[in-house]
Parts: sequence; structure tokens; C-alpha cells
Amino acid sequence: MEQSATPAWGAQDGPMRPARLSVGIISAGRVGTALGVALERADHVVVACSAISHASRQRAARRLPDTTVLPAQEVAGRAELLLLAVPDTELPSVVSGLAATQSVRSGTIVVHTSGANGVAVLAPLTEQGCIPLAIHPAMTFTGADEDIERLPGTCFGITAADDIGYAIAQALVLEIGGEPFRVREDARMLYHSALAHASNHVVTVVLDAVEALRAALWGQELLGQEMVNDEPGGIAERVIAPLARASLENALQRGQSALTGPVARGDADAVARHLAALAEVDPQLAQAYRANSLRTAQRAHAPGEVFTVLEEAG
Repeated sequence: MEQSATPAWGAQDGPMRPARLSVGIISAGRVGTALGVALERADHVVVACSAISHASRQRAARRLPDTTVLPAQEVAGRAELLLLAVPDTELPSVVSGLAATQSVRSGTIVVHTSGANGVAVLAPLTEQGCIPLAIHPAMTFTGADEDIERLPGTCFGITAADDIGYAIAQALVLEIGGEPFRVREDARMLYHSALAHASNHVVTVVLDAVEALRAALWGQELLGQEMVNDEPGGIAERVIAPLARASLENALQRGQSALTGPVARGDADAVARHLAALAEVDPQLAQAYRANSLRTAQRAHAPGEVFTVLEEAG
């Protein structure tokens, strides 16, 4: 008797826990390979992945050495769980291409990792009998081994078409040690913008601060052992690291009361002098400081003098 393409569910493993699945990954980027390793650690088997660039082929060989590298359509045909870990801009065309060639078997669980999209983008495959899921790890990926180690404990924004889909998505996330939470289809873009603001812009602010501190300390000898330079991991990073970490923890634990510094205190003179000093290093850096200070002043309900300084600096 021919087996159904719909994956089995292991009752012996608890309610709605997926049986061991044959996993296909399109493509072998930072996110796809990290999730592939996590799924294999949960006893699923990554049977095939697509890898076009030299970097992705190397990544697949290092992280998934027993996985066959194949064209995307062949990867899809072998999978019970198909992971589409492609950039947001490529996702619609990848889905359309797979649907046009009917590469994905009916009953296949099709998961994409895009934060900005729900399951609507998978409609062409859903119409062919696939189970559509959006499972987005709320984590940054650099390609380093830390990507994999951070997945346990990471929160995953999940969107599905129905309760069965949500149960499957939840089970997959729990298996790799993550924490699933639901995101409405119509809220995916807002959800993703919040994460981008928290992740990408924090990096920009910290690196701007490092640049300014390097300029302040440039050329100085540090206790006779080293000179300030522009290499990562230097004194600027060591100074800012505990401060930035404490500020982040305070913000998450104490909310609005975590705001400190001249803007929150209403010290308009200090703000003006900060802007002048930063402008000597880089006018764009000064403008970034101004924009963040303006938003901080709004949050802190700063006195009018602070707003006047910031508006005049614009």
C-alpha cells in the first residue's frame, strides 16, 4: 500500500508532536542551516538542501555534512517538512516557481522563516494541498556558531491557517527548545518592524557610540600597554559593553524609569555641547544623536529648553 505523503504524528511522544520528518531546506543560508542543525538535534533528518553560492555550499558542508545538495525543485520533492529560508524579496518567486512545477507533494508541511510575511504568501502551495506555516525566529543571525546555540530559548513568531497548523508550528518550535507565540496574519509587518527596530538600530547606535569614543581616546596610551585604535574589541568596546548591557536590561525590566542622562534630566546645555562635539567627529553622527535625543525627550517629557536645543540643531 502506498504511504500517504502527509506526515505521521507520534502519539507515543505526546499530543501533536511530529514524528521524525524528512526535512528539505531552500536555501543553505545562515538561518536555514542553523534551523537545520536544530531540527537534526531534535531527531529530524535534513535529507537535502539547495545551495547556489560558494558561501552557502561551504556552510552546508560544514553545518550539514550528511545532507545532499540539490536543485530547489528536487529538494522540495524529497521533503515532508520543507523549510523556505530565503530573503523576503525572493520568497514569492520561490513559492510561485515550486507551485508552477508542482515540486511539492500534497500534505507537505511548508514553513517559511520571513518575519514580515504570514501564510498568505504560501497560497499557491496551500492550494496544492500543503500545510502552510510562518515560523520566524526572533533572533539575529551572523553565520557564526553562536547562531545555533542561541536557538534554544529564542522566541518564534508563528502564523498558521488553522488550529492544526498552529499545533504543528508550536510542536516544531518546542522541539528545538524555542518559545512559540502567535502573530496575526495582518500584524506580521508591524511585528517585524518592531524586531528590526530593536535589533538593527541597536547595532547602529552602539557602533556610532564606539566610533565617538574612539575619537575621544584616539592616540592615547592605555596604562603603558596599548594604544587606542580602530580594531574591534578595544578599549572603546570594553567601556561601552557593560553600560549598553545594563541599559538594555534596565529598559526591559524597568521600562520608562530606565531613562537617564542629560535629556531625561532636562540638561539642555549638556545636550547642546554633545551635539557640537559629535559634529566635529561626523555631522551625520551628530544628526543621529539629535534624532534619538528628540525621541528620548518625548518619552521623558523633557522641559522645553531641551526641545529648543534639538530643534535649533536641525
